[in-house]
Amino acid sequence: MSKTHGVVVPMQSSVQTAINDSLVPIEVSATPNEPHKRDWRFWMIFLCITASQFITALELAAVTTALPRIIDVLHGEQFVWVGSAYTIGTTAFVPLSGNLAQIFGRRITMLASILFFAIGSALCGAATSLNFLIAGRAVQGAGGGGIQTMCQIILSDLVPLKERGLFNGLIAMSFVVASGIGPVVGGALAQHGEWRWLFYLNLPICGVVVFLVLIFLRLRSPPGTLKEKLQTIDWMGNVLVISATTSCMIGLTWGGVQYAWSSAQILVPLILGLCGLVAFMVFEAYVPRNPIVSYAVLAKRTAASGLLQTFVLFTVILAMLYYLPVYFQACKDASPTASGVDCFGLAFTIAPMALVSGLSIAKSHHYRPQIWSAWALLIIGMGLFSTIHADSSRARVIGFEVIAGAGAGLLTAAMFFPLLAPVPVELSAQALSVYTFFRSFANILGITIGGTVLQNELKKQLPAAFAQQFSQGSAIAYSIIPLIPTLQEPLKTQVQVAFAGSLHVVWQVFIGIAGLGLLFSLLMEHLPLHTQVDKQWGLQENSSSIKEVHELESDHA
Repeated sequence: MSKTHGVVVPMQSSVQTAINDSLVPIEVSATPNEPHKRDWRFWMIFLCITASQFITALELAAVTTALPRIIDVLHGEQFVWVGSAYTIGTTAFVPLSGNLAQIFGRRITMLASILFFAIGSALCGAATSLNFLIAGRAVQGAGGGGIQTMCQIILSDLVPLKERGLFNGLIAMSFVVASGIGPVVGGALAQHGEWRWLFYLNLPICGVVVFLVLIFLRLRSPPGTLKEKLQTIDWMGNVLVISATTSCMIGLTWGGVQYAWSSAQILVPLILGLCGLVAFMVFEAYVPRNPIVSYAVLAKRTAASGLLQTFVLFTVILAMLYYLPVYFQACKDASPTASGVDCFGLAFTIAPMALVSGLSIAKSHHYRPQIWSAWALLIIGMGLFSTIHADSSRARVIGFEVIAGAGAGLLTAAMFFPLLAPVPVELSAQALSVYTFFRSFANILGITIGGTVLQNELKKQLPAAFAQQFSQGSAIAYSIIPLIPTLQEPLKTQVQVAFAGSLHVVWQVFIGIAGLGLLFSLLMEHLPLHTQVDKQWGLQENSSSIKEVHELESDHA
């Protein structure tokens, strides 16, 4: 391989193979000191990625505040599954989407993921019963998991790691902004009886994204017939990871809500799920020719550190997104919509700090200082949350949100770098698939840990005669909160103090969890960031590019 005018020219056989294709892949890489040039096609693809991430994040956040109205219309007792079905679908199908992207290509996998998300949205909007809605949410979640995975994989195909900080920051901004405004949007639509439009509005957006993907996302696809590709899929590995993940998620979802944590209904699915995940890892290490997870990813110390930090980070972020609104609703008599606004200090700090983090890494080519300082900020933020009382001012709480949000934002955009820096570029897709899986699993764990602690503390701190009126699950908080504004003094103050005291313990637990993230970050090495992308997945040009390749080949000769 040689360089002509800063352009990497493949050997003769590679060039000739590319010319024989109807579309020629761009096999151009920047020199270490020269950034890649990007035309309008790249920016249209980036718009697709950003819009796709936005709608999946908005959907996940908006349903939370719309749920009481949805339950009021559809009725049913299994309301917890409206949120959990989406999370289970997302987590279980993330590994499959990464596997399909390697075998069938990025474009068709992205289109299939958007289609599943749109079909799920339509089913949810048309739901006439709670079970119908839950089924739609599972389909929607499978598509959402594929979208999240494919957005990161496609970006890694187009932008070298060394230059990816800005783009990671922008994508993180779109995700966090959607998470911030989602509760407000969901609450507003539910308040006016239009909750179905929460799902229907996804359809035109999905239509636009599909159009843009069809026109602009022209990436090279792997060769082979449909039969050959189907034979290449790691079917057993996918069955193992989907069934094991689903089993774990069922246990985590039911635990403390429908059954006690010590009951067989919880322990059996949790044990089966964990055993299934172990069996999956052993199977992937020794059996398939095209494994879903490569040990070349997990065996790297810095990459493993990045995955563990990702798991901790999103456990903490989801706890903040779920339990800060509980404080405002329980202790400040805020409506679901108003509590979403009260959390803007968190959401709209995470977003710009994610961009700052990405830009600083792109400029300095270092990621460890940003990550270490971010963990310190997040731990301080958790500590400050633990000092909040029932009568603390809103301004004080929002100020604490800004500190915690700064740490979370810096980390959100930075976590890709320790994961991908030690991994060869051709394994980036597998690494990002594992990253999305860890993040999705962490989401439900953060909610579960916070809910369990809150439930146990409320049972201790609420007035006994009052607490006995409610079922003893983690949903006790959501059963009590709507009643608090109607309570008479001194009972109202006693209940609000109990909520503030219980949340104090929740935040203390998450101080320790965030501290684990800081400890995991100490395992990171400083590694140079890749300056090239995997050429087999690059953007394609039309046939006019053949002439350019011939000219490069002639110059090389």
